[in-house]
Amino acid sequence: MIEQISTRQVYANNWMTVREDGIRLPDGTEGVYGVVDKPTYALVVPRDDDGGLHLVEQFRYPVGERRWEFPAGTAPDRAEADPAELAVRELVEETGLAATTMTFLGMLDVAPGMSSQRGHVYLATGLIAGPPQREHQEQDMRSSWFTAGEFEELVRTGGITDAQTLAAYALLRLHDDRRAR
Repeated sequence: MIEQISTRQVYANNWMTVREDGIRLPDGTEGVYGVVDKPTYALVVPRDDDGGLHLVEQFRYPVGERRWEFPAGTAPDRAEADPAELAVRELVEETGLAATTMTFLGMLDVAPGMSSQRGHVYLATGLIAGPPQREHQEQDMRSSWFTAGEFEELVRTGGITDAQTLAAYALLRLHDDRRAR
């Protein structure tokens, strides 16, 4: 097991911190590990009664392109929040949808080799439409419904590449398979 022997914050903003940890490996060798700390997030898979999936599209600055994704987010100012409450808030904020039922599907680690961030994935059903309540930085966000077949075709053709969205879809499929048995 790796032992932390020191730590120092290298950078911080409203969404994340970066720290550099001095570490000791099991054989006694020492080194440095960089870690991006971000708060827990909630990701929501909105699904209507016909199996349609609601996604949002926004510009992702680090990759320089727009991306289709399931709605997701964290609490403001790196605060920790109850994931179930965060899921309800993110769904309304990004899509305007409210769900009568939220079902926990599972957890995801964003990038465990470099980040401490974890996500909680929920299936939202019994959806009621309303106006989105997007944050200022989400002003370019769009949203749309897709059939499962359209979603899978976007995955095959590179139209959906977000790792959390792909992993959440896998959790959804596992959930549906369990229910079908």
